[in-house]
Amino acid sequence: MPEIAPLDEHNRALVSHVRPTDWQNPEPPPRYNLVVIGAGTAGLVTAAGAAGLGARVALVEKRLMGGDCLNVGCVPSKALLRTARAAADIRDAESYGVRVPAGVTVDFPAVMARMRRLRAQISTHDSARRFQSLGVDVFLGEARFTGRDTVDVDGQTLRFKKAVVATGGRAVAPPIPGLAEAGYLTNETVFSLTTRPRRLAVIGAGPIGCELSQAFARFGSEVFLIEALHGILPTEDPKAAAIVQQALFRDGIRLMCCGKSLQISKDAGGKRLTVDSHGAQYDLVVDEILVAAGRAPNVEGVGLEAAGVEYDKKGVTVNDRLQTTNSRIYAAGDICSKYQFTHAADAMARIVIQNALFLGWAKASSLTMPWCTYTDPEIAHVGLYEKEAEEQGIPVQTFLQELDDVDRAVLDGETAGFVKVHVRKGTDQILGATVVARHAGEMISELTLDMVGGLGLKTLSRTIHPYPTQAEALKKVGDAYSRTRLTPFVKWTFRKWLAWTR
Repeated sequence: MPEIAPLDEHNRALVSHVRPTDWQNPEPPPRYNLVVIGAGTAGLVTAAGAAGLGARVALVEKRLMGGDCLNVGCVPSKALLRTARAAADIRDAESYGVRVPAGVTVDFPAVMARMRRLRAQISTHDSARRFQSLGVDVFLGEARFTGRDTVDVDGQTLRFKKAVVATGGRAVAPPIPGLAEAGYLTNETVFSLTTRPRRLAVIGAGPIGCELSQAFARFGSEVFLIEALHGILPTEDPKAAAIVQQALFRDGIRLMCCGKSLQISKDAGGKRLTVDSHGAQYDLVVDEILVAAGRAPNVEGVGLEAAGVEYDKKGVTVNDRLQTTNSRIYAAGDICSKYQFTHAADAMARIVIQNALFLGWAKASSLTMPWCTYTDPEIAHVGLYEKEAEEQGIPVQTFLQELDDVDRAVLDGETAGFVKVHVRKGTDQILGATVVARHAGEMISELTLDMVGGLGLKTLSRTIHPYPTQAEALKKVGDAYSRTRLTPFVKWTFRKWLAWTR
């Protein structure tokens, strides 16, 4: 069983749900409709959905039910981010007229205990016994393909009509001199901390690096964020990334971007990092290093070769129907997708159920995929960026609404943000959108729905939004589009009509 630390009452409850020590694997039937390898989001959704439709399903997990999302990803990280936001609200309370007594501090052990308690509470949804109750045969052990239609699980043979590889991915560390010797944290170990590091270096300014840098800075750690490229969140809208970067600066984070010649060594006072950034050399000593750069697919040890399933360093090779090079076997989630999100794994699992069990032709390319980086403020995006549209030769028109002109954002003191929507030029068809706001993740779904339903910006303009809300920024974007339809000829016609009817 994977090591779970600390083994307090909350983690013991977690283990009892996602890796019960007294679990007995069932006796397999002669053949399954579906064998699912991996009990992360993709595997859980596939298994539960297929069993609910009447299929005989086996679900195999060698580590913890729930996968990364529950145990070392979305769930624990968002628990920490909520506490960090509370700490920031207290820090900034005086600007709202609230005087907070001096000496308020963050109790880091209590923060982590809260996270473990909530994670254990949520883990019942992904528990082995719950999936057993749904009619799924749950096997806790290591699965390995032994042929094109067979899987071995600790000596038991599972024969299948169809199978799904949903083994996910894992954090990997870049080849930095001295890193392995000095020791480091990843998302798989940082949530086991019980003592707050006074000084923390974070390598990688992608979503995970930025989210956890901000959280630990708000907890009181001195944080150094190191990124090889320029700035932070290099794949995001530059205007959006710049707003978040300023937020990180306000939280006291020191950014060393365009970092070159990074070297790490052990030091009597901790862990020493030397790095060149924008022509200056930095020599830092920290207590912990968090590596938030790099992921690798879990393709080793699964016996993919025996099953005739091809893969490369990016993961399992699939077609648009998520079918592998073995027509009996499909894949879903981080193991085969560029979209490394829980909701993406959920969506792909639903495609697999249709195609594997019901001769469907659902396509992954048809998905409209939103995502969110949960910094404060958040960045949420869906569809194309303006640069991508230009590269594809699609003419676009962009509508921008700053939050400093949205009443609720002004009243909330949360004016650093915007809504940006790209439409196909000459139409109201939304091609992509970016939202920067404290709760951007809650706002992006309205734009995603608009895209999926082909509703267009005209529909946003006609949709009544409660006043005052920050989501009113979406309606304002729709109104901006509607004003473009008021051409000089239309204005002349209106004036003539109104003069005639006066």
